[in-house]
Amino acid sequence: MGRNGAGKSTLLKVISRVLKPTGGRISVLGTLSPILELGTGFDPELTGFENIYLNALLLGRSRREVAGKVEDIIDFSGLGDFVRSPIRNYSSGMLARLGFSVATAWVPDILILDEVLAVGDASFTGKCEERIRRFHDAGTTVLMVSHSAEAVRKNCSRCIWLDAGRLIADGATEDVLKQYAGHGTDPDQRPAGHLTHSA
Repeated sequence: MGRNGAGKSTLLKVISRVLKPTGGRISVLGTLSPILELGTGFDPELTGFENIYLNALLLGRSRREVAGKVEDIIDFSGLGDFVRSPIRNYSSGMLARLGFSVATAWVPDILILDEVLAVGDASFTGKCEERIRRFHDAGTTVLMVSHSAEAVRKNCSRCIWLDAGRLIADGATEDVLKQYAGHGTDPDQRPAGHLTHSA
């Protein structure tokens, strides 16, 4: 959690190896499936179908693996005939559907989500949350950024609060959400550089 500019998306990009850290280092153990900014890893001139292959190959999947999952990906996305259209014509919700469907077609060790659940319609968001629950049950670590306290509450057992690239609080989701809500959105009210941790 954190206001705009807090460094949430930047942190996810560093973990996903899209950006290099300016200091320190990131160690990732296991396979990553990141869903970052809408359209990341897609070519707007290609169709949704072609982008399924492109995106899955970028995630380290083989053509054979993709061929075995492509119908499931299309079905889960709910895009229907739109999958044959160039994605430059897609809405943000359609891009989110396609990106989530590709990234979650295989059970990763770590699933990274950047505000993905904020742009889908209610029925697709429900499907996403059900799939995330199944991933949790399978032992997948889900790392997500959201401005929605409800989405964080539903999907996360642990929460961190970032502000200006600094860790302000880290602990049980409900505890951190209460601290975050208690400081409003005015940065002058925030305990800059103060770290609280709850077990």
